[in-house]
Amino acid sequence: MFLKIFLLNKKILIVAFLLLILFIYFILYFSNTVLLASTYNNESDKFIDSINNIFEGNEKVAYLTFDDGPNPSITPKILDILEKENIKATFFVIGKKVEEYPKIVNRAYKEGHYIANHGYSHNNSLLYKNTDSFINEIEKTDLAIGNAIGISNYCSHVFRFPNGFMSNIYKDKKNKYVNYLADIGYTYIDWNALNKDSEQKYTKEQLLNNLISSSKTKNTLVILMHDTNDVNDSSIVLKDSIDYLKSQGYEFRNFYNLK
Repeated sequence: MFLKIFLLNKKILIVAFLLLILFIYFILYFSNTVLLASTYNNESDKFIDSINNIFEGNEKVAYLTFDDGPNPSITPKILDILEKENIKATFFVIGKKVEEYPKIVNRAYKEGHYIANHGYSHNNSLLYKNTDSFINEIEKTDLAIGNAIGISNYCSHVFRFPNGFMSNIYKDKKNKYVNYLADIGYTYIDWNALNKDSEQKYTKEQLLNNLISSSKTKNTLVILMHDTNDVNDSSIVLKDSIDYLKSQGYEFRNFYNLK
């Protein structure tokens, strides 16, 4: 009888001990999860604040940004130049093109360039069809980027509207849908300097002069270019553009520097 009671109590103690271990595990697991989520949110909030205040700095900083890629004939040439110059840029990619050319995006990411979101289709009628469509265009692009670079739940936290937020194209729609960006942990950014490579056909010299003209008297530059050849090929003037900006005392950064 005594032995039975002893064995029963021993079993109860073992079960209680195992339950205690299990309880401690779950407490530590969920505590770490909350901590990581809190840190992640704090980091993303800091990044978004930095993006929103990017033009307020007094330093001479140049952020090279490329829209509408990846493009199999242009993006690699741009990456080659940036690698030689040891400059990190930011690429605002189109989701459906990421799905076509994931290896190019993977290369850009591995070489230290920031991969940002330019929507899935670059089609305004689809982007602004309704709220769900607007959010889906962004999230679908993040999914494509994540698949290309091997990071699940990727979020760039920064969106560039097709044609830019400042453009009058679909202005009413943009004024409406911009308010939904914060709901998915996003902000947006335009630019304050450009070489007009997507506007009309220019010579190499004209592209450089457009950049020089638009960047005068400005400290922080967010420079718009395109890694496509729809109108002009900006890779032909990239090295000269970098040389000019260096001669003016600009330091090159990308959006990782804002985190």
